[in-house]
Amino acid sequence: MLDKLHEECGVVGVFNHPEAANLTYLGLYALQHRGQESAGIAAGDPGGKLHIEKGMGLVADVFNNNRLSKLPGINAIGHNRYSTTGDSESQNAQPCLINYAKGSLALAHNGNLVNAIKIREELALGGAIFQSTNDSEVIVHLMAQAHGSFLERATSALGQVKGAFSVLLLSDTQMIASRDPHGFRPLCLGRLDDAYIVASESCVMDLISAEYIREVEPGEVLLIDNNGLQSFFPFPKTDVRQCVFEHIYFSRPDSHLFSDDVYSIRKQMGKALSEEMPVDADIVVPVPDSGVISAMGYAEATGIPFEMGLIRNHYVGRTFIEPQSKIRDFGVKIKLNAVKSLLNGKRVIVVDDSIVRGTTSKKIVKMLREAGAREVHIRICSPPIRHSCFYGIDTPDSAELITNTHDANALCAFLSADTVCYLSQERMMDVFGANRNNFCTACFDGNYPVVVEDNMKEVPQLDLFPPVSETSN
Repeated sequence: MLDKLHEECGVVGVFNHPEAANLTYLGLYALQHRGQESAGIAAGDPGGKLHIEKGMGLVADVFNNNRLSKLPGINAIGHNRYSTTGDSESQNAQPCLINYAKGSLALAHNGNLVNAIKIREELALGGAIFQSTNDSEVIVHLMAQAHGSFLERATSALGQVKGAFSVLLLSDTQMIASRDPHGFRPLCLGRLDDAYIVASESCVMDLISAEYIREVEPGEVLLIDNNGLQSFFPFPKTDVRQCVFEHIYFSRPDSHLFSDDVYSIRKQMGKALSEEMPVDADIVVPVPDSGVISAMGYAEATGIPFEMGLIRNHYVGRTFIEPQSKIRDFGVKIKLNAVKSLLNGKRVIVVDDSIVRGTTSKKIVKMLREAGAREVHIRICSPPIRHSCFYGIDTPDSAELITNTHDANALCAFLSADTVCYLSQERMMDVFGANRNNFCTACFDGNYPVVVEDNMKEVPQLDLFPPVSETSN
């Protein structure tokens, strides 16, 4: 929707498979929800040169048979991008590929590095020349300046950055997969015959018929080469703080991550919301697709009928051309339409995952009213978002978050809803049981697990990295 929190990125790696690039391409399809701005694949043979193909747009826009034929070899890594740092331009598409003294190196990164500005300035003063404005590139520069084996260079570089990273690194003979010590972003490991598969979500394994093995652990570095797989834990151990919004919104419902099934967690959140914030109504209606499973849990727990009162057009891309004669609320109408026969005269509970700026929610309430809804009760399956994320989610400036500018009564009036209620943070965390303390909830409570420098706190994510200055030339 127009004012949702935006996805981060998705990564896929395939090692030792004759169709490595093709499998990576399919994996990126499965992870398309994690980024729709650009897609890329780097591939290579042992002892050979790495090749890269990338571009702006969806996976299907970037790749065809001709482009995939330019990616030979048995090893590959791929990346879908939604920009949390750096402009949405082709130069910022990943994977990053560099040639250095030890050969070629490709990187695909999901996350956000909170000390990248400082590292970038130091590298630029030392003569480093940057090709992009995204934070990920500092990792490959740090690796190029380090010494030792591919593994030693990787652990040296990753040990210097702070923040969130689920990263894949590819040389001509080895692949490295790693998660930051807090484990903010997901990453999992699978097996397909003699090949290893690494991906942001387990739904990739299902698509390519790979066996899901396990999650890459927070702080773990996996080295994959012709000798098999080796696991290392080179970083100081710290508290696990996995992103709770992966379960609330970002990950596909058919994925398993952070030790739980996403589908089950979302349904439990809907049930918890119904217990905490009940209301008399005739039907429960989800905001598709993000609110569907939670709404099912809400309806199931209350016995109130579940109805798809809002229908989503699944064939709308990220951009569309508006008619010259302005159509009221066109942006929402082209994506959603109300089923008048279901809504007319009904008391409606509308279930969604979150409210960010509130502009889309306001238009949805208006749409429901125009379809004849007698009452509209908004129920949100997460706490109010009050703080920016600096670990890989593109969030607005805190002043643009509606819960920071409207109290409960003002929010209800702004949305023109009869009631608006959120799931409390305490009740939300109860859903995770024994794992409740393993999550980052900074977007709700401002408790940042990794210190964010003051000069970054109020900077929109897309503006964190200015164009390369003259000092880096």
